[in-house]
This record gives sequence, C-alpha cells and structure tokens, in this order.
Amino acid sequence: MFVYLSYIPRTYYYMDPTYILVIFGALICMIASANVNRTFNKYSRFHSKRGVTGAQVAEMILRNAGISGVQIEHTGGNLTDHYDPRANVVRLSDSVYNASSIAAVGVAAHECGHVIQHHTGYVPIQVRSAIVPIVNFGSKLSWPIIIIGLIIGHTPLIYAGIILFALVLLFQIVTLPVEFNASGRALAILRESNMLYEDELKGARKVLTAAGMTYVTATISTLLQLLRLILLFARRDD
Repeated sequence: MFVYLSYIPRTYYYMDPTYILVIFGALICMIASANVNRTFNKYSRFHSKRGVTGAQVAEMILRNAGISGVQIEHTGGNLTDHYDPRANVVRLSDSVYNASSIAAVGVAAHECGHVIQHHTGYVPIQVRSAIVPIVNFGSKLSWPIIIIGLIIGHTPLIYAGIILFALVLLFQIVTLPVEFNASGRALAILRESNMLYEDELKGARKVLTAAGMTYVTATISTLLQLLRLILLFARRDD
C-alpha cells in the first residue's frame, strides 16, 4: 500500500506535512506488533499446570461446545494461527499446536472463539464475512484509481479511489468486535473449564489483549491514511 505513494506527484508527497500521519500510523503498528511478540514470547515460557497443548485445548473446547466437523491442523510460521471458515479448519502455528504454554492455550482458545462465533451466528462476524469480497475489490483498485485520477486530472476518479480505500477501514472497524469478542469467549471458557487456573488466566489475558491491540492500531493507521488522502486532495481542489 505504501509503494503506491511514490507515484504521487512531488507536490503532494515530498515535504508534505500530512505525511506525519502515515509515519505515526506506521509507528504505533510497529509498537503494537513488538508488544504482542514480546508478550507472547514471555508467556510461552510458562507452561500451563494442566499440561494440555494448544491442539488438545482446541479439541476440548469444540467438543464441549457440541461443534463437530472442524479440523485442527498444524501450520508453519509464528503467530499464524487462524480459523478458516471456508475449509472449516482451525490452523495452529508452531508455537501453539504442540505447546502447552499459557500463551499457546490462550491463542488456541481464541481461535475456537471464532469457530463458536460462526456456529452461533454472531452478527459482526457475519457482516465481516459478507463484506470481504467488496473490501478485497476496493483494496486492490483504490490506489490504482487514485493514481490514474491524478495522472489525467480527474477529481471524481480520485474521490472514487478514496471511497474504495475507505472500505478497508470499514472492514477493520467491523473486525474489532469480532476479535475482542473471541478473546472474551476464550477467557470465559478457559476459566469455566479450569483449563487454566486464575493466576494463569492473567497471562493469557495479557497475550490476547496485546494481540487485540494490533487490530486497534491497524485501524487507527488506516484511518490516518484516509484522513491524509482527504486532506491532500481537498487542498488540491482549493
């Protein structure tokens, strides 16, 4: 997304005071990312007292929720854990699938929270799923349309690109309650099932809160980029 900025004419890019918005957005995202990695690594060193792995936790949560047909699979990478509703698969990363740490248990439970959201018809996740095709379309075309509008000097085309870019922000806003609700469900399940004891839950909560903040900062960053675009081209019209 930032690559396209280099194609904006010099008068709108170099020495542009609004670019501080992009820098600030990138900075808070970097801080949030570093924090989630630091927090996850910290609580990856504390093994849960029950000694269950992330995969075992996921299986128990889904079984207790009466959900069948969802596969638990291992996937490579670090913090690449996710639920794929199309394939009906929960994929857990290297540091979660076979790990019995507090962090692993919390992350596995969080992904199961998403499964439960889908199976109970949680409205925000239904809305997010419904707008995915539109958002993908808008995110791919927004910057090319803005650039073409700049090249040919067509203001309505520029604003059409900005509107398409705003769809990304809409998606991120809808994602926030989805992620925090999944974490809330996860912590409640872990407490009620005694998969984690009370002192361990504090660590899991910190891991999930840190992860949730990455979505918050990403939303803020996109909002700042959108604000910058509006300021740039509103000033251009003046």
